[in-house]
Amino acid sequence: MPSGDAPAAPVVFAALADDTRWDILLRLGRSPASASALARELPVSRQAIAKHLAVLQDVGLVTAERAGREVRFVAVGARLSEAAAQLERIASGWDRRLARIKMRAEAD
Repeated sequence: MPSGDAPAAPVVFAALADDTRWDILLRLGRSPASASALARELPVSRQAIAKHLAVLQDVGLVTAERAGREVRFVAVGARLSEAAAQLERIASGWDRRLARIKMRAEAD
């Protein structure tokens, strides 16, 4: 996972820019699943699923839990929440800037 000082939004959204990874995260948001189960549900190979899961793990969006002989993957909402909070701070700054522009435009 990237360091705690690194902005979450760029790495999270870069990882989610791929439709398959987005689908995997949505699926894991409903319930944990193994790579094999995900491969049965999605139109990609088991090997491709493993690579996508590795990317999602690297950015902290999923974790792996061993259940007997099976490894199940679980979505981690905290990393996505961190990225959303960063976007909210950016949006808030723009809202303030736009409000100042509006005030100046209305004052003229």
